[in-house]
Amino acid sequence: MDNEYNPDIITVVDEDGKEHIFEELDRIETDEGRYVALIPVYDDSEEILDDDGELIILRVIEENGEPFLTAIEDFKEFEKIGKIFQERLEEMFEITEEE
Repeated sequence: MDNEYNPDIITVVDEDGKEHIFEELDRIETDEGRYVALIPVYDDSEEILDDDGELIILRVIEENGEPFLTAIEDFKEFEKIGKIFQERLEEMFEITEEE
């Protein structure tokens, strides 16, 4: 059995042409669309320490057959999708809330 960890790494180019590297933790498809949950990947240990650890959730859209990631503009949609990812990731990584 192979226990080696092989993360799905993706590079996103923002509107200013700057590249950002992320690890894809999960992806889902709902009636509203397709979504991914990402966390930033850093080369510098200072950046890792400064990161707030927040999950980045984006919608996957297709234009001319090419997938693109875009922000979720609707707050209710974002909350709904965020809750789905939270539940899935808690289950995948066996996370429990401390009281």
